Amino acid sequence: MDNIIIKFHTLHAQMDTGIDIVNISDELSSLIQKTNIVNGTLNATCAGSTGSITTIEFESGVIKDLKHILSGIAPPSLDYEHEKAWHDGNGHSHIQAALMGPSIALPIRDRQLSLGTWQQVVIINHDNKARKRVVEVTIIGII
Repeated sequence: MDNIIIKFHTLHAQMDTGIDIVNISDELSSLIQKTNIVNGTLNATCAGSTGSITTIEFESGVIKDLKHILSGIAPPSLDYEHEKAWHDGNGHSHIQAALMGPSIALPIRDRQLSLGTWQQVVIINHDNKARKRVVEVTIIGII
């Protein structure tokens, strides 16, 4: 019978004013190697209502395109109800983050993240100020 292991980790990333995108693929891969899990799942959640996590090709053109599209979908210039209540200028940040999503589940196969050749895991700061983003990681699998 296989032994099931559950491991918990916290990653931190100092991020610039949004939209800022940071590749965390290497950090996640390193965590998997430390667990000795052969096959399983890695779940990661970016804590905070103005941060998100996804996969993308971490290439300058694609990153520029994503920033452009997100800014077009929820631009800072719109009149947001959130700002009427809080006056913090980041209503767009909350909408962008909600559309992208706070968490992701990724397969682990043969002790590695099972990603496509050009696919990396990124966290995104959408906020209108620099933030220290926290990513809570749970790794579940068999050794």
